[in-house]
Amino acid sequence: MYSDLKIVTGSANPDLAKAICDHLGCQLTPTLATTFSDGELRIEIGDNVRGDDVFVVQPTCSPNVNRNLVQLCLMLDALKRASAGRITAVIPYYGYARQDRKVSPRAPISAKTVADFISVSGADRVVTIDLHAGQIQGFFNCPVDNLYAAPVMLEPLRQIANDNIVIVSPDAGGVERARSYAKRLNAPLAIVDKRRDKPNQAQAMHVIGDVEGKSAIIVDDIIDTAGTLCAGADVLLKYGATEIIACATHPVMSGPAIDRINASESLKRVIVTDTIPLGDKKERCPKIQVVSVAALMAKTIHNIHTGSSVSVLFV
Repeated sequence: MYSDLKIVTGSANPDLAKAICDHLGCQLTPTLATTFSDGELRIEIGDNVRGDDVFVVQPTCSPNVNRNLVQLCLMLDALKRASAGRITAVIPYYGYARQDRKVSPRAPISAKTVADFISVSGADRVVTIDLHAGQIQGFFNCPVDNLYAAPVMLEPLRQIANDNIVIVSPDAGGVERARSYAKRLNAPLAIVDKRRDKPNQAQAMHVIGDVEGKSAIIVDDIIDTAGTLCAGADVLLKYGATEIIACATHPVMSGPAIDRINASESLKRVIVTDTIPLGDKKERCPKIQVVSVAALMAKTIHNIHTGSSVSVLFV
C-alpha cells in the first residue's frame, strides 16, 4: 500500500527515536530542526518521502512542552506538503492530556485543542502510550492506538513480586490501571484516598485496603511534582507497609520532584520509562530505574506498516 518505512524525529526525544530505529533495523530520516534568530522554529525534511509510510516520533514533553508541540505540528505539515503516503504521529507522552474536561468556568479543554492541532497539521494516525484519560482518543478524527506500558513495566515488577505484595492506586482515577497490574501479578489491590485543593498540590488522607506488613507497589501514569507520590508513600508507611516502590509511565519530574523523591524516606525505588528524556535527573536521583519502551514502539510501528494487528500488543 505504501512504499518505504521512514522514521522522523524532532528534538524532544531523539534517543528514543534512535533506539526504535535500532529495533527496526533502519536509519532516521535526516531532519533539520532549528530556530530562526527571532525564535521561530524551522523544520525541513532532508529526504524524499513521496508515497512513503512516515512515523514522526515526538513526545510533547518538558523542558519545553509548547516548543515540542509546535515542532511536531510543523513536521507533520512538512510531510503532508511533501506528499507522504501516510503520516503517523508517534507521541510517547501526550502533553496537555490532564486538561481533558472543564473543571472550572471559562476553562479550555486543552487536550481537545491539541488534538485538533495535530489532526489539522496532517496526522493520519496517532500512536501514544498510557493516555492520562482514555477518552482523549475520541478527540481525534483519525485512528488512535493508545498502547499500555504494562508489558515493559511488569518485567522489573515480576522480579520483586512475591506472595506479600499489594498494588496501590494513588487515587480513585487510577484504579482501573492498578487493577490491571494487580490481576497480572496475582496481587491484592489498595487505593489511597486523596484530597486535592489546587493543581500540583495533594493531601493523602487514608488507605482503602490492607497494606499492613506488605510490599506496596504504587502504579501511576505520570509523576509530575511527585507531591501525590510522596504523600501516598507516607500514608502507606503509616498504615503498615514494609516497603514502597513506585512505577509510572511518564517521568515529567518537574519543579521539586527530584528533591522530594530523594528526601522521601518512604520510597525505596521509582521505576519509569523513557517516554520523556530524564537528562541529568537520573544521576541526581539514584532511586530512579528506567526501562525502555523502544521495543514496544518499534513492534507497533512494524505492525502498522505491515498491516498486522496492533491489538495483540495490548495487555
